[in-house]
Amino acid sequence: MSDDLPVRDVLPAHRFDEARLAAWMAANVDGYRGPLVVKQFQGGASNPTFLLTDATGHRYVLRKKPPGQLLASAHQVDREYRVMKALDGQIPVPKMRALCDDDQVIGATFYVMDYLQGRIFRDATLPGLSPKDRAEIYDDLNATLARLHKVDFEAVGLGDYGRPGNYFERQVARWTRQYEGAKTEEIPAMDALIEKLPARIPADQSVSIAHGDYRLENVMYHPTENRIIAVLDWELSTIGHPLADIAYNAFIWRSHSPGWGSLDGVDFATSGIPTEAEYVAKYCERTGRGEIPDWPFLMAFSIFRLASISQGVYRRILSGNSARESEAINGCGALAEQALAILEGRE
Repeated sequence: MSDDLPVRDVLPAHRFDEARLAAWMAANVDGYRGPLVVKQFQGGASNPTFLLTDATGHRYVLRKKPPGQLLASAHQVDREYRVMKALDGQIPVPKMRALCDDDQVIGATFYVMDYLQGRIFRDATLPGLSPKDRAEIYDDLNATLARLHKVDFEAVGLGDYGRPGNYFERQVARWTRQYEGAKTEEIPAMDALIEKLPARIPADQSVSIAHGDYRLENVMYHPTENRIIAVLDWELSTIGHPLADIAYNAFIWRSHSPGWGSLDGVDFATSGIPTEAEYVAKYCERTGRGEIPDWPFLMAFSIFRLASISQGVYRRILSGNSARESEAINGCGALAEQALAILEGRE
């Protein structure tokens, strides 16, 4: 097992009592053997994430709420734990070990899951891979999302995980509140989206488990095979609308940010990577859907969510509660402008 992992010493703002954590691990995680070594994964602007290694060499991953004042309904790591535990055997997820909601242990709610060794593709263009590999990687990304949306959420114990129906109305309201709660400057395009999006909400009231942040960077592939072994980062998951997930997933074809994921410059005729239209058509085929009406609304809504999230990240950076202290750039405005252009048919 390679030790070339993107980890570092725990950042000062995220330090906690490691002895208390070790004692909790001994009492709550089967097979754990101390002493405990704690490192922090790089990134983690939303929920700080840590690599735990015990005396046997077994590795775990800990995700916790960040420090400081938090926006309402954000950073719900307990929901991440619950949904992944429920989906074990339905779609690829890590093995959940234990959840702790006692702030006296490390100062915040957290959960522990098994560490998995695999490949996470940070560059959506998949450099260095063959067209066949790229095609298979994107195809399994598509197939896994379709599989998620066909899970009977009642049968796996998630019937109360969200409120079925009126998903887009509730989400536009939620992300408007999140944006306004983190607002640091006037962004006219966000004001325009907040006004215009409600009038374009589709009549389709489909309901499924919605991941909320489904993209290439948030899944892990087998070390040598082009299949997903874990879907990660479930913080934004709920009982929602499947079309919100596929539109958000497809934003990568329109994103111009390599840091988030972008396919700018890809030759779709030769790379093995499908076009946006091909990718969405394959999803529709797998889920038994016909043509998706008002795709511009779905895409604009997805980018609006990202804009609100970006504003929240920027606010946390300014307050010193993010692991990205060196990235004090607010991407909300550019995203909002793009979303508005798509909604109005200008892009």
